[in-house]
Formats: sequence, structure tokens, C-alpha cells
Amino acid sequence: MGSRRLAAAALAAVAFFVAAPAVAQKAAPTPQQAEALAAYERALGDFKSILAERRRQIEAKEPLPNLPGQALYLARVAVISSYKDLTDVMPSRIGRPNKFEIPPAYFDAEIEPLVDEYGRLFDLMEAPPASAQSSPTPFEDVVDLAVAIARAKGLAPEHAEAAGRISLGLFFAETNGKQNVRNARSNTYMGSFQTGPSEDRNGRRKWEAIKSDIAAIDSHLSARDDKEEARARGIDHRFNHWTNVRDGLMNAHADLFREIPKVVKTLPDTIDQMKLFELIQIVPTPTRSALKSGDLLNYRVSSPTIMKHLRNNSIFAFGRADRARTSASYREILAAMWLFNRKFEKAMAKYAEIRAR
Repeated sequence: MGSRRLAAAALAAVAFFVAAPAVAQKAAPTPQQAEALAAYERALGDFKSILAERRRQIEAKEPLPNLPGQALYLARVAVISSYKDLTDVMPSRIGRPNKFEIPPAYFDAEIEPLVDEYGRLFDLMEAPPASAQSSPTPFEDVVDLAVAIARAKGLAPEHAEAAGRISLGLFFAETNGKQNVRNARSNTYMGSFQTGPSEDRNGRRKWEAIKSDIAAIDSHLSARDDKEEARARGIDHRFNHWTNVRDGLMNAHADLFREIPKVVKTLPDTIDQMKLFELIQIVPTPTRSALKSGDLLNYRVSSPTIMKHLRNNSIFAFGRADRARTSASYREILAAMWLFNRKFEKAMAKYAEIRAR
């Protein structure tokens, strides 16, 4: 018995000394880990603070600062970025999946309520003006207009339907499917498709050029357009859902609808198709060049201005590694657009619902 006790004691001692370094490591993070943790906690505190401040201002009916959503947006970016930096040096902090479908390495699911509050505040700050003219069928309008425009551009029915589905994705990407919204981060871009005044004028001009073709294709849609045009007389056309969607599509996307057969072949995934056309909203010039290049996915951008525009739209915006990028191929850009996935999934579900009717 004595020898057994001695053996057990020896084994316990060995186990203690083996486990001790692991316990010590857990209790005392490295300087790099401690720095990353402190940065995340500061960012999280700042996010909570600006959320509370905007909520207080809104409920007290105080005047909001210019671009009241920008500080909120930057605080959210800082939280996601600092969390990614933390999980890069401390992988054990990667937790469970979250309802926003953000990769867990970038987002702690425990702070979901803060992002819910973020969304509620933006809904309040971006509420349509009193003069806005909504539509009872906002999603159908987007699909119908896109399909008619694509047909007028010579697309076969199958590819015209793809144009409708893609355009519905743009509506969700720009405004989460909310019509006639303002923009808490910009004094320029407004409405269901978030266009500026010059883009709206350009879209209206292009629509006039194909209006007779549209009437020959779809007389009912043409008649609806005449009614909406008359209804919108005297207001900013960007706050009539129909005219803003129409002019937004004509300004940026209509001419590129002709590329849809090639896009569908290169990008069979419908979400990737939506991402590409969203990039026409964000970085139009290089995206058009990529489409013309004959090697879309490997086309590379390296302009600091383009990379800045991508980051300002939540692409390569989170964590030191992403922010350090100086160039990216379109394959890499599409993969980095994971924050858009949930919006495009909603668009596809809504499109299926519309066509099921």
C-alpha cells in the first residue's frame, strides 16, 4: 500500500508540473495579447458610449450633428477590427456563430444586442422625409423595372430575370430593402437606391432615351411610369421609390446588363453576381475594366483611392491584416464581401416569394 501511495503522489506531482505552464499562460496573457485585449475593450466601450449618446439625443429631440451615423459606423468598424486583431493573437477568443452571419473570428456573439441597437438608431436617423412617396409593392417594382430594362437592352428572358434578381439584391445592399431612406453617413446619396443628384439626372436622361422601347415591351409598366412621373412632379425624384429605382438602375447598371450572360457563366453563384453589381455602385470604373478584361476574377486593383472606397464600404476594413492590403484581385474582393451575404440571402428569398406568386 505504501508503494502505491508513493507512486500516486509522484504521478500527481508530475501532473501538477505539466499543467502549471498551461494555467500560467491562461492567467497571464502575453504582452501582445494584453495589448489586443485592451484595444478591444476600449473600442467596445467607445461603441457603447456613442450608441447611448445618439439614443439620448434622439429621445430628447436634440439636434443631431452633421452625418450623425458616421461616428456610429466608425465605432462599429473599430469593434469588429479590434476583435479580429484579438482573435488573431488569441484564437481561444473565437466563439459561437452569430445571427448576423459575421465570421466568428471577427465578431463576439455576446454583443449582438449592441448591433441591434445600432440598426434601430439608423432606422430612426434615416427615416424618409414627410414628402417621400412610397410604393405598396417596392420589391416587385425593383424586379419589374430591371427586367423591362434588361429586355430593352436585348437580353433573353432568362438573363432578364437574372437582372431582376440582381437588382433586388442591390436594393437590399443599399438600404436593407427600405424605400425612400435618407443617409446618416452622407448628405449626397439618398433614396431607395442611394443616388446623388447628378446620378439621378443622368438616369432620368437615359430612361427617356429608351422609354419608347420600354412601352413596346411592357405597356402596363410604361403606364405605371407615367403615373409615377406625374406624382413625383415638384419633389426630389429620389424620394419617389419608383423613379429612384428606375433612375438608379439606368445610371449605373442598365448598360452593363448586357454583360449578364458572361457574368452568369463566370460567376454561377447568384450571391457573387449580386456582389459584382454592387461593386459597380461602390467602385464603378475598375469594375467595368475588370468586366472588359476577359479575366474578371484575376483582375487586380491597387489604387489607394479604390482600396479606400472598398474599406469605406466594409470590404477589407476589419483587422490589421485586411487594412494593410495595398491591392486585391476581384476574386479576393468578392470573398471579402461577407458582410453583404445576409442582405443578398434576404433578397433571394424575397425574389423567390415574388415569383412564386
